[in-house]
Amino acid sequence: MSYKENLLKKIEIDRLVRTIADSIGPVESGKRIDKTVLAQLMAFFPWSRREARDLVLFLETDGPGKTRILVMDNDLTIYHTSVEDVMLRKSPTVKEMVNLRNAIKILNDKDVVISKKAASLVTIQEICIGELDLSFTQSDIDGIARDGKASLENGYPQGVQESLMLFAEMLGLTPAPKAFSLNHHDIYGQVSEKPGGETTIGPLIIFSLVHQTLTYLESPLSSRDKGRFDTLKALSSGEVEASASGPAVFDLMRSKAMATVS
Repeated sequence: MSYKENLLKKIEIDRLVRTIADSIGPVESGKRIDKTVLAQLMAFFPWSRREARDLVLFLETDGPGKTRILVMDNDLTIYHTSVEDVMLRKSPTVKEMVNLRNAIKILNDKDVVISKKAASLVTIQEICIGELDLSFTQSDIDGIARDGKASLENGYPQGVQESLMLFAEMLGLTPAPKAFSLNHHDIYGQVSEKPGGETTIGPLIIFSLVHQTLTYLESPLSSRDKGRFDTLKALSSGEVEASASGPAVFDLMRSKAMATVS
C-alpha cells in the first residue's frame, strides 16, 4: 500500500477518534458512543474479533489464557485477563452470580482493568496507526504535489482538497478554528493560543471553492484583528498579494515536507 493511501487512512482514523471522543462522557451525561462510527474505527483495528454470550470482544492474542481484551460497549474497557473471566464480570449467568467468589469479581474488576473510555480510545488509535507504514520518499511527496497541481489547473476541487489535506497532515497544520473559518474555504495553518484568550494562525493556506484559488500567507493573523476575515477574503480573491499562490503553493509545501526528513 502506498504512502498516500496509508496517510489517508491515518487521517480517517484520527477523524473517527475525534468523533468518538466527543461522545464520551460520565454516566450521568447520558452520552452514548455512536456504534456506527465505532464500527468504522474498528475496521482498522488488528486484534481478533470474537463474540461471547452477548459481548463483542477484541483479543490481542486469540487463544486460551490471559491477554488484552477490549469490550465493545460504551465504556470501551480494556482488560488483561481471559475471555472466560470477562464473560463472568460483564455478562454473568444467574448460577455464576450466586457464587460469593464470583460476586466479588463482578462487583470489583479493578484487578484486571487496564483502561476505560478516553484512555482506551487513545490505545485503540495508537494501535490502528501503528499498523500503517508512514515512511515516505521524495517520489511520494512529489506525487502528492503533482496531483494537487494538476487538480488545481484542471478545475478538480476534490483533488486539490485531498492533496492539501495530506500536506497539512505532514506539516502539522490544523483546520482553521471558528475564529478564522470562512464558508466554502478550506483553511489550514499553525494555530497558537496566546495569553489573554488570543488565538493566532499562520503560516496558513487557503483553498477557495468560491474562486478556485490556492494561496499561502507566511505572516500570522490574530483573533483580535477585526479585519481578519476581510484579509482572508482578499487573499483568496487575489485582491492582496500572498506569499505564494496557485501551483507554487504545492511546490512550497513539497519543499517544507522534504525538509522535515532528518
